[in-house]
Amino acid sequence: MIDDELLPHESVRFAHNSERQFAKLLDFYGIVWDYEPRTFTLERDREGRPVQAFTPDFYLPGYDLYIEVTTLNQKLVTKKNRKARRLVEQYPDVSVRVLYQRDYLHLLVKYGLEPPSQLAEARADDQAPLPLDLGRRPRSVASGSAAESA
Repeated sequence: MIDDELLPHESVRFAHNSERQFAKLLDFYGIVWDYEPRTFTLERDREGRPVQAFTPDFYLPGYDLYIEVTTLNQKLVTKKNRKARRLVEQYPDVSVRVLYQRDYLHLLVKYGLEPPSQLAEARADDQAPLPLDLGRRPRSVASGSAAESA
């Protein structure tokens, strides 16, 4: 019997091709994820209105981990790094990892995914490819549901 059910990455409209490819990799390994499920307010004006916020690309409930994929020119990621640091400072119970261009390229090479058009001419460092190590141990099902941590 052929399974006609779509994989999660096939039913989401991503802002960037690199996000789609990362989701495809997560699907392949059976890692449950949510795309941009939460926006964190980082700064408010005097009236209490949000003026700066951060919406990480992915949340992995099994790891209780947010991931921001950035394949921009690495000289321009300072803003995202600052937001990720502020997120952790203001929400100490939240874990976030930034996946940089070189990390993303290593994953593409290691797992045989096609390079996105915007990175076709980019060259990876001479470092060894990174394993799919998310930096946190998976939570057991008994430790909490995704709804509790959202």
